[in-house]
Amino acid sequence: MPKRILQGTVVSDKNAKTVVVKVERRFTHPMLGKTIRQSKRYHAHDEQGRFKAGDTVRIQECRPMSRLKRWEVIYDVPSAKA
Repeated sequence: MPKRILQGTVVSDKNAKTVVVKVERRFTHPMLGKTIRQSKRYHAHDEQGRFKAGDTVRIQECRPMSRLKRWEVIYDVPSAKA
């Protein structure tokens, strides 16, 4: 079974080897028909401590590394600043 991959923004890098990633998803409400934004925060493993707050990253499911960490950072997504 393939591992889930999510994309989000790093909101905290204060912990050692851990970043907190905010993943936002958009969906249409089934009854109202409005587009709703919903976000969730994931604790992800960052071995080298490369990622800082504000970076856009991709995270992937992994084995449990601690009580909260079940994700690991795969790589940084380059921002489209032109």
